[in-house]
Amino acid sequence: MPETASRNSSTATSSGCHQSSSASGLRPGTGAASPRPHRFQSRIGVGLAGGFYPTPHRYDLYLSASCPGSLRISITLDLLGLKDSVATTLLTHPAETPEAFASLRGAYEATVHHYDGPLTAPALRDRWSGRIVSNDTADILCDLAGLLSGHDGACPSALNPPALAPDIDVLRDLLDRDVTPAAQSSGRAAALSLLDRQLATSPYALGEDLTAADVDLWVALVHLGPAGTLCSYPRLRDYVSRLGEHPAFEGRNEALSDAA
Repeated sequence: MPETASRNSSTATSSGCHQSSSASGLRPGTGAASPRPHRFQSRIGVGLAGGFYPTPHRYDLYLSASCPGSLRISITLDLLGLKDSVATTLLTHPAETPEAFASLRGAYEATVHHYDGPLTAPALRDRWSGRIVSNDTADILCDLAGLLSGHDGACPSALNPPALAPDIDVLRDLLDRDVTPAAQSSGRAAALSLLDRQLATSPYALGEDLTAADVDLWVALVHLGPAGTLCSYPRLRDYVSRLGEHPAFEGRNEALSDAA
């Protein structure tokens, strides 16, 4: 699920994102006969008749402070060298960033006439039309690493090597299920032990090279809470510290957290 930013107020969720319902929006499953869409999953370069061509400086991103999905996207932008061609707008509390929220609201209303659902971030916007392309974190990450960074099936990104795609997906599922503050303690401990043992044989999550799996793992670990959470897992603790010194990771979590 994408993380949600509020129109009028915010409350911290387990993922550290901001969430509240809009004043009049109906959610799916509340009895509305035809609820308005609030999930948007168009793709860059998919269905080119729709107009979402992979053009530099055409797209920008709304990111939510203290949101794991937004942090993953922010790091990925840096690793792919896209910071200059895909601009970002950081959302904190509506009272602190009213212009950012007004802009995000305008993007959703440009996408669906009289849109009254939740304003969710991360969100990728087409600057030419003002419309939201996608608010699905996984799809946004895939598009950033794909055509927006000049990569395709013939020349894949080093962050997403085809041979490791299944392993990246398996790790992501494990993290989403067991390496979160809301996960059951027994499952989280088992997952952390497994990951700690895995780092005994390689410097990165899936081998000798940094991949998208490391972005996922690092973000999941730093969002577990106090540093003491990893005191029983020395390799994971050292991994978080080591990647935290990488230019694409350095200060990233603190910057988003301080903005919240």
